[in-house]
Amino acid sequence: MKLCITRNRKQSYQFYSIFIVCLSLLAGPRAIAADRLADIQTLIKGNGVEVASIDPHKVQGVAGSNVIRDVLEGLVIQDPLGNIKPGVASHWSTEDNKTYTFYLRPDAKWSNGTPVTAADFVFSFQRLVDPKTASPYAWFLELATVQNAKAIIAGEKAPDQLGVTALDERTLRVELDEATPHFVMMASHSSLVAVPKATVLKYDDKWIRPHNFVGNGAYTLLTWIINERIDLRRNPQYWDNDKTTINRVSILPIDDPVSEMNRFLAGEIDITSTVPLEHFQRLTEQYPESVSVQGLLCTNYMRFNALTSPFNDVRIRRAISYVIDRDVLTQKILKQGQRSSYNLTPNNVAGFKPSPPQYSTLSQEKRIELAKQYLKSAGYDINNPLSVRLLFPNSNNQKKLAVAIQSMLKKALGVNVILENQEWKTYLNSTNQGEFESSLIAWCGDYNEASTFTSLMESNNTAGGSHFKNQDYDKIAQMARQAVESEVRALHYQEMENFLADEMPIAPLYQSVQVQLVSPNVGGYSSDNPENNVYSKDLYMIEPEPIN
Repeated sequence: MKLCITRNRKQSYQFYSIFIVCLSLLAGPRAIAADRLADIQTLIKGNGVEVASIDPHKVQGVAGSNVIRDVLEGLVIQDPLGNIKPGVASHWSTEDNKTYTFYLRPDAKWSNGTPVTAADFVFSFQRLVDPKTASPYAWFLELATVQNAKAIIAGEKAPDQLGVTALDERTLRVELDEATPHFVMMASHSSLVAVPKATVLKYDDKWIRPHNFVGNGAYTLLTWIINERIDLRRNPQYWDNDKTTINRVSILPIDDPVSEMNRFLAGEIDITSTVPLEHFQRLTEQYPESVSVQGLLCTNYMRFNALTSPFNDVRIRRAISYVIDRDVLTQKILKQGQRSSYNLTPNNVAGFKPSPPQYSTLSQEKRIELAKQYLKSAGYDINNPLSVRLLFPNSNNQKKLAVAIQSMLKKALGVNVILENQEWKTYLNSTNQGEFESSLIAWCGDYNEASTFTSLMESNNTAGGSHFKNQDYDKIAQMARQAVESEVRALHYQEMENFLADEMPIAPLYQSVQVQLVSPNVGGYSSDNPENNVYSKDLYMIEPEPIN
């Protein structure tokens, strides 16, 4: 088995009275054996679900971000190891981690040949927080403490009051309310890419249609056939186009892992989005060179709608969480290297390793005993059984998890679990609107720092949270943001984890791995980025080895 467990990468920043970060590509161009490059440089990737949008201010989920990463670019991007490197910005500077100045490269252009300017980023950031946009990621700039983001999102100030300023065509200033040393890491997120102001104003929501689309990434949108494919073609206007090898990228929405696997084995797909659980062992034995297992900054959990019955009762939330046997899920059902988890923050995040909660040290028998006590005190027992609904996205793997949890709760507590599954777009809408009792979800970090997880449970978060609102938790989160020393922030993060273990708005289940099939004919692929941010421009197709 090709086991590629992610290394913890150290994100160390040394701050002087003033510094300028100028990153150079020390490794130089990729070393490619020219005689082995395939004549046809076309990459075909499975992407799981059909994307709801490729508008970076509308996207919610990994599938959409996978497309955005190829067609739109932000101030910074990531290398194959997940390290930050220049994107549209060639370099940046800060004196205090509160005011950042980004210097845009003069050769950054949109696919129509017009320059990418600082004004485009001002427009993009303002559009993200504008209540009229209703972006599911508006809170991201509030989390980054960009000046006035919170007030703009609340409708108390106009979007043009956001702390983002174009000093000239190629100089952008971002002002924060609080020192945020990891802001540059956050800037690599797909919601902070540039969008073409003129095109968006002209076409409004229709700007992402292929015949209207203008991008600044390594590729531009060629075709988009709903539920069939998205085709991208190389963007000759891209500033780093000379180092791009892949000419065409086809992205296929295949939500059935078995169908996706079969198409890979037939040579129709170069990279899959996942691997069917029931075929994992066979594939690792028969195709070890193609199976990639990568540790991720991701936590899978069961979330409870804490604002409605029955999960507005903490006793019920605790009872459900205690009964779920994480080891059975990871070792008997998933069996792909996932790790049982009792924390929201995964232990491979940079700078913070959460301590497990006390209940995780108890035997499963003891946890079941306590769960029965919690349920009984809430008025439920075998004679008056609790019934709950569990929502999950339409996926065979998610269904297996849901069925296992259903069985555990029935056997241990007599709880009747009604399973509900929805296709991805409908699932997102239901959970965003709070139209669920409990649901299964995976959250993958937007950057390699603990706040990308702990912020989920803040009252203002609309992304992966549980419709859970608690002012005490919000205050701890605020103290963590204000802490200058990383050690102090880590103490607050642990305090937040302890709070979640007590209030239980979610039941953490396991830390995820990304399991994919990758053709040996794909060069440049790395499984060492803990966020699994793969840029097609870093890949190339290799001519198959001749059969002797």
